[in-house]
Amino acid sequence: MMQTPKILVLAGRRSAALDPLAERFGVSHKCLVPVRGVAMIARVLAIVDEAFPDAPIFVSVENFELIQAEPIIARLLRDGRLTPVDAQHHIVDSIVDASKTTGFPLIVTTADNVLMTPNSLRRLAEAGAGGQADALVVMAGKEAIQAAHPEGQKRFYEFKNGGFSNCNMFWLRNARALQATEAFRHGGQFAKKPERIIKAFGVLNLIRFRFRLNSLEGIFRHISRRFGVNVQPLVLNDGRLAIDVDNERTHRVAEEVLARE
Repeated sequence: MMQTPKILVLAGRRSAALDPLAERFGVSHKCLVPVRGVAMIARVLAIVDEAFPDAPIFVSVENFELIQAEPIIARLLRDGRLTPVDAQHHIVDSIVDASKTTGFPLIVTTADNVLMTPNSLRRLAEAGAGGQADALVVMAGKEAIQAAHPEGQKRFYEFKNGGFSNCNMFWLRNARALQATEAFRHGGQFAKKPERIIKAFGVLNLIRFRFRLNSLEGIFRHISRRFGVNVQPLVLNDGRLAIDVDNERTHRVAEEVLARE
């Protein structure tokens, strides 16, 4: 029987400065920005709750009081299922610090991942429990993403077997898997800023990225060797999963996708 995972939702600020999207909507945190009238953190928690009705949920944020008025947060708190944890200055530190409270296996996602689905979360947990990976990274292919919405993503990681984008959904088997989170120490967003690949993965992997010398699976094998843990991609064919709300364009895209459902 699959062990019920713990769920960590990252809802903190990336910097002390107010996020432009949060500023536009007059809220303190991007996670409180409404998408079709519902705050993003509330949408994500509802998805998590549907996927795993009994799973412990943890929300990483600097000041929990700013978001606890959301009705679903109040209910999950009342039911003893939600625990706030303090966000740290860096996303990697937030995950590592939170893991001391959450335990494992652990699914990590973000509060702007409003197009995530209960089925995708369950598939991630099942793939982790049934496989040999220390960590799984959910990916979606370019064609699936563009089919979900032509403006859903502007940049992709290009490999021998096609273009892909990550879906901000991660599964970690145990504390050893935390070594893989170091890949995001320098900010992630590698498709936008390829120089970060050097800092995260080394110059040889930059060359492999640049010249498409590996398949998606092949580059993950190189990444696994670099960090000393078995990190594998989990490719799901739902392109919506790769569209998170980062700016006004993706906010509009998310609302359009949700309006079709």
